[in-house]
Amino acid sequence: MNIIVKRAVLYYVDKYPQAKTPLLTWYNEFLKADYHNFNQLRSTYGNASLVGKNRVVFNIKGNDFRLVVSVNFKQLAAYIIWFGTHKEYDKINVGTVEFDIKILNYKVK
Repeated sequence: MNIIVKRAVLYYVDKYPQAKTPLLTWYNEFLKADYHNFNQLRSTYGNASLVGKNRVVFNIKGNDFRLVVSVNFKQLAAYIIWFGTHKEYDKINVGTVEFDIKILNYKVK
């Protein structure tokens, strides 16, 4: 899968250092896979949830963090919309939360 805006992963790794290893593990595994539908994705990520047409929620680091990703199965492409703690996740509307465009200006350390 092609993950658009790698900078988002790097931003969230810096923002949540305790999630660095599990988030980078997810990123590297996801890059190497080709999922043509949600069922294929779910066979690898049993805890993934489909919310809306193309949004998938992943549990990262057990259930400590949530990752919201928009997946285009036809194009084999995805982009990270949102990442945060489980507690922060409970405060968002997962169906409408938008990508924070400030991340595009994030300077990689």
